[in-house]
Amino acid sequence: MPHPLASGALWRDVHAVPPGHAVEISPDGRVLTRRWWQPPARELPLREAAAGLRDALRRAVSLRVRPGEVVGADLSGGMDSTSLCFLAAEAGARLAAVTLDWRAPTNQDRTYATDAARHLTGVEHILFASAEVPAHFSGLDEHQDLTDEPTVALRDWKQQQYLADAMLARGARWRMSGHGGDHVVQPPPAYLHRLLRHAPGSGMRHAAALRAQHRWPRGVSVRTLLDTRSYASWLTDTATQLPKPSPPTGPGWGMRPQLPPWASEQTIQLCRDRLHAAAQDAEPLHHERGRHAWIHTIQQAGQVAGHLSHHAALAGLPVHTPFCDDAVIDAALAARPYEAATPWSYKPLLATALHGLVPAPVLERTTKDHCGIEWHEGLRLHRPVLAAWAGDSRLVAAGLADEEQLHRALLSPELLTGGAVELEATLGAEAWLRDLEHTHQPKEKDVAPTTP
Repeated sequence: MPHPLASGALWRDVHAVPPGHAVEISPDGRVLTRRWWQPPARELPLREAAAGLRDALRRAVSLRVRPGEVVGADLSGGMDSTSLCFLAAEAGARLAAVTLDWRAPTNQDRTYATDAARHLTGVEHILFASAEVPAHFSGLDEHQDLTDEPTVALRDWKQQQYLADAMLARGARWRMSGHGGDHVVQPPPAYLHRLLRHAPGSGMRHAAALRAQHRWPRGVSVRTLLDTRSYASWLTDTATQLPKPSPPTGPGWGMRPQLPPWASEQTIQLCRDRLHAAAQDAEPLHHERGRHAWIHTIQQAGQVAGHLSHHAALAGLPVHTPFCDDAVIDAALAARPYEAATPWSYKPLLATALHGLVPAPVLERTTKDHCGIEWHEGLRLHRPVLAAWAGDSRLVAAGLADEEQLHRALLSPELLTGGAVELEATLGAEAWLRDLEHTHQPKEKDVAPTTP
């Protein structure tokens, strides 16, 4: 969802506090909101910004760690979680570090995580094969405590509960997650828009490399880079183009929202109306579209962190996401975007910040593993639940989903092409509506007896 709809409330007559704002209640009862956060104005060279990021991350971790205490940690083998493990060990923590070994033959997480664990002091490395943990989408048919909005953490919440139990059994009192690293330390490609105008030579080189990397169509990419539309105009055009599939377009104001094939005509019109209404007075998060896209991505990471915290509370092991700390975000945003996201290296800002502390092979890693095999297996295993939902969908009942199209998607997910995100969002919304219904069902003891 684009700004400002992404941070809105789902309840009638309830207004969300915008990110970066605070609520103030005056003595006479007036309620006001004021902005308390602004993105840093300076843009620092890479090494200077990296030094600030290293200090901010070190403080974020050390403030949470008491020397000698056991800390649960994700050790995926990727740069984000592994970096936090080394910072926690530096602060004196004993780590119960967990790695999930996915089955795809090209996956390398296990190798990188194992190598990293050899360089860590005071670590118990816990390695789980994917077959040892609950399958993806386990617990779909279990009602959850109602949250403010549908969660995107539905797919693996049972897995995470299983991992949390393993950490708790080893004495951990809280868990450290690398979530947010992808969003905070690496700006989206929208930085190209400004770079082309301030340094055309560098901008052309970056544009050519990113176009090859992301397979952007040449003509569409050129039009996007030359585009000077306001943010409000972009929202209006986005509304007009629904429900067309979003083709690769290059760096604009952000990712254009999409609707899956099973969205009903009512849903399409509702989304158009919301986008048109938002465009009436929408202001971007920053006047530069690259900064706007970066800040919006970071805000989305914060929303997901809230979902993770909710599920962690259910698992009994609080989760902390240091990359989502304000000071860490400020330190990352202080970097020059075109140096923090060069197409010729992976996360150069974080790699420079942790140089000398994290082993070089981790900082130089360019691959990213996936769990596609497990994703499809989980859907196959839980097909009875999906079939039941397809036959009695709350989204269909509300007029939001086309019954035939949704039925086909839920019962034949292996035929989806690029639909994983849309399917998971749909399942999250369906589950949330069911939890909402379950929450408001009267308890048996509260029901008044009927008169014969």
